Amino acid sequence: MSVYDAAFLNSELSKPTSIFGLKLWVVIGIFVGTIFVLILFLLSLCITSRRRKSPKLLPRQGKLSGRASELTPVVSKEIQEIIHDASGIDHRSIVAPVPQIQIDIGKAEHRVVFSDRASSGESRATSATDTASFGGGSMPEVSHLGWGRWYTLRELEDATNGLSDGNVIGEGGYGIVYSGLLTDNTKVAVKNLLNNRGQAEREFKVEVEVIGRVRHKNLVRLLGYCVEGAYRMLVYEYVDNGNLDQWLHGDVGEVSPLTWEIRMNILMGTAKGLAYLHEGLEPKVVHRDIKSSNILLDRQWHAKVSDFGLAKLLCSERSYVTTRVMGTFGYVAPEYACTGMLTEKSDVYSFGILIMEIISGRTPVDYARPQGEVNLVDWLKSMVGNRKSEEVVDPKLPHMPSSKALKRVLLVALRCVDPDAQKRPKMGHVIHMLESEDLMCRDERRVVKDPS
Repeated sequence: MSVYDAAFLNSELSKPTSIFGLKLWVVIGIFVGTIFVLILFLLSLCITSRRRKSPKLLPRQGKLSGRASELTPVVSKEIQEIIHDASGIDHRSIVAPVPQIQIDIGKAEHRVVFSDRASSGESRATSATDTASFGGGSMPEVSHLGWGRWYTLRELEDATNGLSDGNVIGEGGYGIVYSGLLTDNTKVAVKNLLNNRGQAEREFKVEVEVIGRVRHKNLVRLLGYCVEGAYRMLVYEYVDNGNLDQWLHGDVGEVSPLTWEIRMNILMGTAKGLAYLHEGLEPKVVHRDIKSSNILLDRQWHAKVSDFGLAKLLCSERSYVTTRVMGTFGYVAPEYACTGMLTEKSDVYSFGILIMEIISGRTPVDYARPQGEVNLVDWLKSMVGNRKSEEVVDPKLPHMPSSKALKRVLLVALRCVDPDAQKRPKMGHVIHMLESEDLMCRDERRVVKDPS
């Protein structure tokens, strides 16, 4: 550009305009600046809009998370929340259904969970405590708790064929149970806990820190556990003959392999396991979920009580009030369901239901039956009161027991389900009654005359 052209351009830019008398170069500068600010404003809106629309990224999960995401949880149709305040008044309300991974083989529709909603503070505190207690570093083979073994996730994945569906042997409580074979050819049952708002953490702490030390021939032994990241897995001894629920209510043919003698041995073994929890430990342990699907059987039909995920520790001669009333519909003691008052007598009630189930071959609640037979307890009391005891026996039973033996066991069952918890016998007394060849005749007459 020549000096003449530059002088001419400068002269033109310096001329005043009709816009407030501003010079041309000032107007051009204001226009360019306005365009620049507008462009920056549009870019800012675009970036903000993208951030709002983009989904939050979740932490990357391993194989177990993938397996869990494929599961469709069973949703309880009704969850009752029982809240106890300082005044002792119970406030009950029906809350929205919450997914619960709690499936009973063969009778998922009978499962009912009574639970409270743990506060976020409680969940965070639990998580923080567990993380601190178990650590996040390398995994030692020997447990620092003084018992059992600390398995790695890789070991248990290899043992269960990568947590294969073909290895699933049960689903219940808060997880899925797989059969597994360790490198030393030990067959085990691996329970993969599925976290459900802190419930899995509480179950894990109970089983590992307390039940892991329990040793009794009628209790399933906990061999070890796995802690990696957010995952919790429990390793049990493998019991190779299924559970009582399958043998009572599954397709076993027209004649059950469970003879009267076998059924009584199963009852006795279960009673001894419970008596050990209630009377042989300090603090005592209340199982809270005694039912047929939690009674495992070996090839010799020996009973082993399993699934201590809901177990609660109680100090001697003390009861416990909980806002988390847990159990299975039909087995839960009435005072526990209504008030949250928990004692070992809650287990005694569930055991009484189990006796009736074993004798009759019926489930505790069966809506497919006539109206008067839906509830097992009410029906059995009515039959005993009408002197029809022989008609309550499972029709698949190979041979009828003697009238005396039948009446003795029915008497024990009715005592165990007494509506007044204080009148129920302790498990040690239950064992004595089951072993006794003859109970007092006046007790039998009292039950027949007043079955309630």
